[in-house]
Amino acid sequence: MTESFRRSGDYENPYQGAQQQHASSPVNPEWPPPPAYRPSAEQAGGGAPTALLTEPVAQQPRSRRRPRGPVALLAAVAIVAAAIGGGTAYGIQELTGSDTVAAAGSTSTNVVPSSQKGTVSGVAKAVSPSIVEINAASNTGSSTGSGVIITSDGEIVTNNHVVAGASSVKVKTSDGKEYTAEVVGTDSSKDLALIKLQNASGLQAATLGDSSGVQVGDQVVAIGSPEGLTGTVTSGIVSALARDVTVSTDEGRQQQQQQGGGGWPFEFGGQEFNGDTGSSTTTYKAIQTDASLNPGNSGGALIDMNGNIIGINSAMYSAAGSSASNAGSVGLGFAIPINTVKSDLAKLRSGSQS
Repeated sequence: MTESFRRSGDYENPYQGAQQQHASSPVNPEWPPPPAYRPSAEQAGGGAPTALLTEPVAQQPRSRRRPRGPVALLAAVAIVAAAIGGGTAYGIQELTGSDTVAAAGSTSTNVVPSSQKGTVSGVAKAVSPSIVEINAASNTGSSTGSGVIITSDGEIVTNNHVVAGASSVKVKTSDGKEYTAEVVGTDSSKDLALIKLQNASGLQAATLGDSSGVQVGDQVVAIGSPEGLTGTVTSGIVSALARDVTVSTDEGRQQQQQQGGGGWPFEFGGQEFNGDTGSSTTTYKAIQTDASLNPGNSGGALIDMNGNIIGINSAMYSAAGSSASNAGSVGLGFAIPINTVKSDLAKLRSGSQS
């Protein structure tokens, strides 16, 4: 038999069991608590009976139970949401383990899985399925470039100079599948074009970011098909913003420059690079990057470290003088800001050929 020992002044509350059994019953808070008493000797296991206390012992108010489980978690999230506002999305992402969450009030999305954030390999793995190789042919020659899938049924953004004057366009996706495409719309003033794959579905569309938030020094990744090497990945930083880049709008000259697989001719600072741009030109504000770009990268993606497309690669500087066929990357590349692309999409989708 096990004996129980009590310190002087300790006692059992016979009402405790009843309170637990009837916890769901309504209780009048004005009722006085039952009188406290000491157990008799017989109740305690022998000895003389103990007289009842003449004065009730005040009971401490019962504390409310703190909610646990999902209810508590939701309450905590609500409090944090009210306190920090725009950071709610990131908080929920960490709590739920979701890999892709759009930040509140922003077009920036974490396309890269949480475990690979900030890595070139993570960006490449997440975005490469959205980048394609484009082969355009015309009666004056052929050209190789790149493009970015923007819808699952095969809308692709590229440079106008990649497909200008083309009689046929073939596209190869990252998994090796080949499609025939048609040119939907072009805008030579911005060196942009929209093409559409035939009989395509279930493609992985890229996430278009917000180029207004890009800053000098930001890390970036470029993906394209330089010299026909599909899915080539390079990386670097943003070197400068709002560079005035001048390119040709003449279709015949575009195809001539592309026959040899050379870089696209452009002007900067009053000088021509990679060949003669001709008499008909247009100028746009470009993002400058030192990510390696080579012939065939035109129309490909410039990507931030969250996996968002922030630009369409469009021009590169060649240290080889005016010989386009000898062009190569020397760390001076240019991309059309993605906000320019987004503002032009409606025009391109309407079938405009300008």
